[in-house]
Amino acid sequence: MKRTKNQTPLIGFHAPIAGGLQNALLKARSLDCDTVQIFSRNPRGWMARPLTDEEIERFRTVRAETRIAPVVIHCNYLVNLASANPEILEKSRASFREEVERGIQLGADFLVVHPGSAKGSCEADGVKTCAESLHVACDGLTLGSFRILLENTAGQGACIGHRFEHLGEIIAACPELNLGVCLDTAHAFTAGYDVRETDGLDATIESLERNIGMKRVRAVHFNDSKAEYNSRVDRHWHIGLGHIGREALCRIAQHPKLSHAAFLLETPQDETGDDARNLDVLRSFVEEDGIDATHRSEKMLDVK
Repeated sequence: MKRTKNQTPLIGFHAPIAGGLQNALLKARSLDCDTVQIFSRNPRGWMARPLTDEEIERFRTVRAETRIAPVVIHCNYLVNLASANPEILEKSRASFREEVERGIQLGADFLVVHPGSAKGSCEADGVKTCAESLHVACDGLTLGSFRILLENTAGQGACIGHRFEHLGEIIAACPELNLGVCLDTAHAFTAGYDVRETDGLDATIESLERNIGMKRVRAVHFNDSKAEYNSRVDRHWHIGLGHIGREALCRIAQHPKLSHAAFLLETPQDETGDDARNLDVLRSFVEEDGIDATHRSEKMLDVK
């Protein structure tokens, strides 16, 4: 797959926010990243302390200085937009609305959310409930250029979103929200999309095109998998050391139909320097064949 300079993907990782949200931007820049993913608050609580004007201004100022783009926020872990439990569903919708509001305040580009679990109902009802939740949570909000990205799942338990068809149905039910997609490589693999060989990757890309459209795939969670193929288990692993493997991940990183997306690592941080090492491996994939990566951040205007 031959690529040109303007086809090189943006590279980043999920950065910690300890000491202030702006520190994630500084950490990303210190590792020579173009893009970054963060939590905008504690990911394990329903409601968060409101952002102060000072925090918002500081984040926006540091972002302008670092030129990190796009900035991707990952929704907290408790939100379940497909829940069949009325109490959990109400809390999830309120918490998700708060996540959207925080993203808009910070001037972020994307908010990644898992479609949720349909435990207690069926997949079809879960898909319908997720779409309704998105409508309810975003009612009255002006999103502007801020965009919600649905992430495909591994399919653990009763989780929906492990088939691209689920994501396509949710998108079709929410045309006014202009939803996008975040493709997680490890989730796709353990959900039954065998990307290890060229034919399997081609079939996966064809399914994405048919059910979603490649222009909607705005981010890629670039992870190897500690879990086996079609296991429905969500276990991210270091690039090239898992069951997907180095060659297959290299083909994904170099695929021309994904080159417009932000590639974000969510690999483990078992030892100091793991993020840098995994980033170096990803860079070695996209910079092969002499591809110049020095101007990737200029693609930020094409990401919205």
